[in-house]
Amino acid sequence: MQNDYAEITEGFAVDYPMAQPSSPQLVLFNEDLFERLELNWTEEEVLSYLSGSRSIEGIPASALAYSGHQFGHFNPTLGDGRAHYLGTTQSNSPFDLQLKGSGATPFSRGGDGLCALGPAVREFVMSQAIKSLRVKTTECLSVITTGNDVYRQGYVPGAVVCRVASSHIRVGSFQYLALQQDKAGMERLLELAIKRHYPQIKSEGDDRVCDFLKHVCNNQISLITDWLRVGFIHGVMNTDNCLVSGETIDFGPCAMLEAFDFNAVFSSIDKQGRYAFGQQPNIAHWNCARLAESLMLIMAVDEEQALEKLTGVLSDFSNSFNEAYHTMWAQKLGLPDWRDSDSELLSELLVLMKNHQLDYTNTFAALTSLVINKEALFTLPAELNEWLAKWKKRISVFDAVEVGALMSKANPAIVPRNELVEKVIEEFYDIGHSPLLEKWLPLLNNPYNYQEYDQAFTACHTKPETYQTFCGT
Repeated sequence: MQNDYAEITEGFAVDYPMAQPSSPQLVLFNEDLFERLELNWTEEEVLSYLSGSRSIEGIPASALAYSGHQFGHFNPTLGDGRAHYLGTTQSNSPFDLQLKGSGATPFSRGGDGLCALGPAVREFVMSQAIKSLRVKTTECLSVITTGNDVYRQGYVPGAVVCRVASSHIRVGSFQYLALQQDKAGMERLLELAIKRHYPQIKSEGDDRVCDFLKHVCNNQISLITDWLRVGFIHGVMNTDNCLVSGETIDFGPCAMLEAFDFNAVFSSIDKQGRYAFGQQPNIAHWNCARLAESLMLIMAVDEEQALEKLTGVLSDFSNSFNEAYHTMWAQKLGLPDWRDSDSELLSELLVLMKNHQLDYTNTFAALTSLVINKEALFTLPAELNEWLAKWKKRISVFDAVEVGALMSKANPAIVPRNELVEKVIEEFYDIGHSPLLEKWLPLLNNPYNYQEYDQAFTACHTKPETYQTFCGT
């Protein structure tokens, strides 16, 4: 293990001791991820390292500094207020290990820096499910209860989460260095980001900066179209939650779309719908623009020319997104190619789905099961009968096997449904483990397997209008 952030600039990675758990106990562990990381730790080391009882191989635990636009408002100094960076694996594909809920840091802003068991369980379930849905994401290695209660509208068990990411370099990381006017630090951070994520960039000077921005934009486009494809609503797309790697990070106020609506919002703090399901592409573009503003600091040309070059990169975002967006819908509808007239077919479907509050996952799963001759698995809504005839006519010109292959790869049969996530959390609070998760997780890990499911795993939320998710641990 090594610390890749200590040399960026002074104050970027602040060494700070972790809170000591009184009686740590491992309650959730991702064996597959552990094997991929090739850590070769003993059980005692797993428990001590991942609970925050001690640092790894003498590397001081540290909190990373960053800025961020939170719901559009700039906060100059955020940083890890409830997390400690443990180090980075030394392998061909390095990964950061970070503990969440490991105690207060210099960035805690009066908070206790601790984590309740419920949000820790949510991150474990959601990150595994999102990865299995073939969406780029940070992962959760473990959840360890600390033996200490934390106060969250009453006392609840505390826990520590180990998050694994290809890096923790955020748009907000660049904003922080831009605010400090730290040109040397930003150049070092840029090189670390390129080394970690975009080694194919061989250009130099200002072209190197622009190529980096272009790769970040393209990865954000890929990420958001995948979110839209599976019905994921992040809930808090602040610039400090936007990784330049294009991975999903922060599963606090996230939720899955059930009744279709581009305006769907579940986050309790998103009062204006800034991060609604259908707004996510616009916010991704907005976040990339904030990255471009920060990168102007290290452009060699004058400000006007730098602005022109970086704006040129950003101007490609919309066209690239629209192309990816049409490809996504084409795959979900089983269309090997997209024609302009297909927009009308899609629009008609989405209007019907919204007006009749049809379930997003189940509707496309039903269309998919119809094509792959497993129509008994999902029931097609009667409201789609007239539209169905138009769609069948459109796909009839293509090979049925090709159509089925497209759809079965794009449309999951099962997703981490909101109500079930809450039930899993309740079980952990009530009895310390979850019989439901033991049955459900293997299914979530194979979401494109069209098979017979217990109706409990595919049913819609019983009270979707009252469902809310919350930010923070």
